[in-house]
Amino acid sequence: MFSKHRGPETAPKAGEADKPADARPAPQDFSTSPSPASKVKPPASVLSSDLTITGNVRTSGDVQVEGTIEGDIYAHLLTVGETATIRGELVADDVVVNGHVIGKVRGLKVRLTSTAKVEGDIIHKTIAIESGAHFEGSVQRQEDPLKTGGQSSRPNLAAPAPSSGAADTPSAQSGS
Repeated sequence: MFSKHRGPETAPKAGEADKPADARPAPQDFSTSPSPASKVKPPASVLSSDLTITGNVRTSGDVQVEGTIEGDIYAHLLTVGETATIRGELVADDVVVNGHVIGKVRGLKVRLTSTAKVEGDIIHKTIAIESGAHFEGSVQRQEDPLKTGGQSSRPNLAAPAPSSGAADTPSAQSGS
């Protein structure tokens, strides 16, 4: 009685009538095509257990750390794996700690699992600490924990990184 309408069928263009049907481009079905506004989210970046990074890591996406990082990490969703050791500040909308963190943790949602070991302060909007987690430091709730001193800790990925020119040195910044 009812049938799904797929739009008008297009007739083959001139010169295409001789081609077999499988050689002609198929008519597009816009009902299932993703719109430009709905982008497919890429999978999380995984930093494996044999990887050691010295320096900061910044992404607007998700990252799972299984190795060792000496530096700060900025991400949307940050998962610290059981084999991971991080020495630095963690800043993310969502932070899940399964491994070892030495440094400050800032997140809208912070979760320490039973295998977590955190040595540092946690600044959060919501927090969950499972039984068995090891934590040494202070916990502070803030409405926007990603802001520090009125400025957001969220990385501005569109802006270029600051240069390390002479104007950035402390001696060049001091005035009379």
